[in-house]
Amino acid sequence: MTTNAVEKPSHQGTPIWVESSRLAATDSRTIALHVIPAPDQDSAGTVLTDLSPATSTGATEPPLGGLLKRIMDLVVAVMALVIAAPVMIVVALLIRVTAGGPAVFSHCRVGLGGKPFNCYKFRSMVANSEEVLKAYLEANPEVILEWEETHKIRDDPRVTSLGWMLRKSSLDELPQLFNIIRGDMSCVGPRPIVNDELKRYGDHLGEYLRTRPGLTGLWQVSGRSSMDYANRVALDSQYVRNWSVWVDVVILFRTVFAVIRIDRAC
Repeated sequence: MTTNAVEKPSHQGTPIWVESSRLAATDSRTIALHVIPAPDQDSAGTVLTDLSPATSTGATEPPLGGLLKRIMDLVVAVMALVIAAPVMIVVALLIRVTAGGPAVFSHCRVGLGGKPFNCYKFRSMVANSEEVLKAYLEANPEVILEWEETHKIRDDPRVTSLGWMLRKSSLDELPQLFNIIRGDMSCVGPRPIVNDELKRYGDHLGEYLRTRPGLTGLWQVSGRSSMDYANRVALDSQYVRNWSVWVDVVILFRTVFAVIRIDRAC
């Protein structure tokens, strides 16, 4: 442990040692700080400090919409799951037959208050998608900027023929109904993002963390395929600031038409 440590007494009188350089590196927002108590500076162990913005803002606020929005989520998700169950079974079988391997995959996303969760989707990519992506970017360096900017690639080589159909129709997202029932997601909300995207939300990060990510949202009914990242963030922030039950109802109805118009559904 270095000598530039700051002693922070605990309630039991046991000092807790925290590196001041770590504290100085943080900003004015609340930071989730985890430390190891020690009887003295010399015996203090490694300081465990989580400076991830995922846990810094909005983690202690009540979820957007509270109990009313949660009840609405459960009712809509259960009804949708009952209606969509036959389609989901057919899609799962088609994936197994045409591509092999599991029909559903999960990817870690950032949820309410920064809590990570496994977001479910029907698999639309080849099994070795990471290797295919790496090779494609190496062979096409002009695409790297597009990937870094949007985390998407036009004419993505990883996506199977069936996968393109699932994405165009948004059927690949149907397994997220289980995420809604589990409480990981909401029917309507911001786009579920990965940890690396948190920094791109800037001052709007607290608004994202106030609510559960959505199966649909303003981003989906506003031409998401042609939208740059800054506008996506702005729509997520706008949704949180102006939320009401009526807003959710309108977005759900608009989603139906966006899915029917498959040119706007991806």
